[in-house]
Amino acid sequence: MVSFDQVSKVYGDVRAVDGLTLDLHPGETVALLGPNGAGKSSTLDLLLGLRAADSGTVSLFGTTPQAAITAGRVGAMLQSGGLMEDVTVEELVRLACDLHPRPHPVGEVLARAGIASIAGRMVNKLSGGQEQRVRFALATAGASDLIVLDEPTTGMDVTARQAFWATMREQADQGRTVLFATHYLEEADAIADRVLVLHKGRLLADGTAAEIKAKAGARRIAFELEGPIDRAALRALPFLASLDVNGRRVRIQSHNADATVHALYGLGLYPRELEVAGLGLEQAFVAITEAEEARNSC
Repeated sequence: MVSFDQVSKVYGDVRAVDGLTLDLHPGETVALLGPNGAGKSSTLDLLLGLRAADSGTVSLFGTTPQAAITAGRVGAMLQSGGLMEDVTVEELVRLACDLHPRPHPVGEVLARAGIASIAGRMVNKLSGGQEQRVRFALATAGASDLIVLDEPTTGMDVTARQAFWATMREQADQGRTVLFATHYLEEADAIADRVLVLHKGRLLADGTAAEIKAKAGARRIAFELEGPIDRAALRALPFLASLDVNGRRVRIQSHNADATVHALYGLGLYPRELEVAGLGLEQAFVAITEAEEARNSC
């Protein structure tokens, strides 16, 4: 459905995309993660034909991005670019439906995006969250096979975000591929079938959220200690990746939780409310990107 084959994009001395190779498949919901400057927006621009690759090939449905978009096979919701003013929400959505080769009924598009109640409102009178839902309506005005979303829930409240992702899951269940970039890592953890981690234009990790967490190679240990806390002794624990002490509460990341806990008791300490768990996606994301930075600085 989507293929990047050794794709690179350079801006001066900056390699925004660096030899990126990946494939997306029908029905997947894919999260694109990365710190600022990781190349997420450049990757989406290349996918949508907004910029040309300096090397490598980007193909959508066996053809060029431009041809796929002209055929109505791609819907996109981007952060950049404003909405038309001096028109109502319904007029703008109707225009998008009229322009799409395979349009949905206007009323259906308005209802799906949760904006039927503001259909008569002028676009320049919308809140930030309402503008995002209008952008979503424009991206789903027709029966596209691929939906591309760049930070789609920015400005939405919790209820709107939950409704938005329920709609996106319905789209994926109908066989459409949903690719979204987000800085809400809890969304990626809960929604995505597959997670891509970019760093300085290169693909660092590709897998399910559980696989990404496992790739970080660390687990969380949390407990409370009574009396004075010897930070130096805690820092000397084996397989320690990080240590955080807040009052009596101690939080550790360890590359071998069993050995770390065993050594903790070996110090004569008796932790209370001991918890051992895998890293969340956010902690795993930070661990993976920090490890990459450390390798690059060597």
